[in-house]
Amino acid sequence: MALSPQFLDELKHRFTLSDVVGRQVKLVRRGRESTGLCPFHSEKTPSFTVNDQKGFYHCFGCGAHGSVIDFVMNTQGMNFPETIEVLAGEVGLEVPKPSREEVERQKERATLTEVMQAVAQWYQTQLRAKAGKQAYDYIKGRGLTDETLSRFGMGYAPSSRSALKDAMMARDIGEDQLIETGMLIKPDSGGASYDRFRDRLMFPITDRQGRVIAFGGRALSKDAKAKYLNSPETNLFHKGATLYNWANARAASYDAGQVMVVEGYMDVIALAQYGINYAVAPLGTALTEEQIMHLWQMADEPILSFDGDNAGQRAAGRAVERALPMLKPGKSLRFMMMPEGDDPDSLVQREGKGAIEALIDKANPLANVLWQSLTAGVQSDTPERRAGLEKKIFGRLSEIQDENVKTLYQREYRDRIFQLFRGNRGGQQGRKAISSRNGGFKQGFGGKPRPLPATGLLSQTRLGRSAGGRAITDTTEKLLMLTLVNHPEIMIRHEEEIGLLEFTVPGLENMRNALLEKASIGDTLDREAVHTHLEASGHMAAVRIMMNDKALRGDWFAWPEAALSDALTGFEHLMSRYQHITAAKHAYEQAEAEYAAEMTDANHERFVAAQAAFRALEEKEADKDGYRLESGRFSFN
Repeated sequence: MALSPQFLDELKHRFTLSDVVGRQVKLVRRGRESTGLCPFHSEKTPSFTVNDQKGFYHCFGCGAHGSVIDFVMNTQGMNFPETIEVLAGEVGLEVPKPSREEVERQKERATLTEVMQAVAQWYQTQLRAKAGKQAYDYIKGRGLTDETLSRFGMGYAPSSRSALKDAMMARDIGEDQLIETGMLIKPDSGGASYDRFRDRLMFPITDRQGRVIAFGGRALSKDAKAKYLNSPETNLFHKGATLYNWANARAASYDAGQVMVVEGYMDVIALAQYGINYAVAPLGTALTEEQIMHLWQMADEPILSFDGDNAGQRAAGRAVERALPMLKPGKSLRFMMMPEGDDPDSLVQREGKGAIEALIDKANPLANVLWQSLTAGVQSDTPERRAGLEKKIFGRLSEIQDENVKTLYQREYRDRIFQLFRGNRGGQQGRKAISSRNGGFKQGFGGKPRPLPATGLLSQTRLGRSAGGRAITDTTEKLLMLTLVNHPEIMIRHEEEIGLLEFTVPGLENMRNALLEKASIGDTLDREAVHTHLEASGHMAAVRIMMNDKALRGDWFAWPEAALSDALTGFEHLMSRYQHITAAKHAYEQAEAEYAAEMTDANHERFVAAQAAFRALEEKEADKDGYRLESGRFSFN
């Protein structure tokens, strides 16, 4: 099978080598490499190393060495054509037919690469010639050194319509080759061809091996229609699959352990001049899926740099959307927002390498950027708005293709939602409502009251006594948890309130968290599956103790025999009762402490009101003999 080096190179770069090797070898990450026991000889101490950045494996014991193609061939007993077919099928690449036309096409491609190299050298000569003086003065004025200009092969395209054409044809390079590489434009009308780039500062664009395949040109004339102009799509150049400074940054990213994506040529070049050699740039388009895959070959979490303005925020959002479905274990993005009015070029030239590295250290993970984009400016102060936000969030997370990553994102965002809604519950509306009822109580049902010294009056009440009051709240907490354990479907409707409960009975908070963890996975919330989960997490022993507690037996809705509708009704009544007891007790404690600290008429009035409200609730609780279901088998008094 005669395949071009370009195709084989593309096939190899579609894979992360450690992922393929990891199917058969247990690998352990060590710095920038992964190690494991060699599959090609028997050993007890790992000597087998996989390097994703360089795309090869090597065993220091037996000397085995190769690429992803070699590994599959040598571990699965396939020949070369079979291996290529299997690997290409995994990534959706069509294997080129070994036809005479394909052979000729590859020869032509090699020739076109030579043409582009000749063009690049000629442009470099023009930059330092008389014709390029204005371009040379401009770029030197941007702070670049002669060494940097040479390193990046920068040049100048003269303003004449045929300067490049004439120079290349004098070197026996055909007009058709220059047209095919995009360096000449052939009018549809049939007129004479002419130079595509005129009066522009030229930036050679290379492939991953460092071969010139295209150019970018910056206009020097203010009258130019486009400030920057790139080569068109050609047999050599596909802009959505190429990164500027790709070849240089590959080696540098391996040394640094990271790669940074900036917006323009000058950003890349200025950063390199100041010692940051691992920067690349897309070519006039938003970052593509293929470019993201290439970046992940260079580093696990590429850093994307954007301007701090609204346009930069929108660009970051588009990058998140593009990357989200592609996320997989260990592979993500980080985002670095530039200070207002700065780009990497201006900042590094003014403040040096350290300023950029400080921003890199603070780069925001994709998970945070996505959360901010989903919640920014969104109100969540009503049940309907919260439900809408949840639908929006989990709808977006459903785009993640990797099930493990998706599950962990769902779990992480569910925790964030709890915190967000907790804040709303303790927000202005919640505080105002509680304050108006309880004479100065500062916190909602789910929050913790501000600790203040008590006078001891509360302890004289039945609910306030350590034995009596604690027994009532303990029983209520156990019943709430027992109802959830035996009827876990209730969490679908009341997950937020359950997440905000503050248990005082030891062990119940961890049991509640285990239930919420089970709910976050997205499995069916049937009783058997939940009990299995609680058994695995070590909580079923405590559940069995509650199931044998005779004091809880009177509340039948909490037990497995109750219908779900009855259990739901019982749970909601019990939750409301528990919240009222907790709120009233907190209000009493607050008013009592404030009155003890400062015995003003206003504080006394608030204390008396809180005391009266609490005692009224105490008398109501004293009338209850448990929380019974009396009408038929399951009805409430």
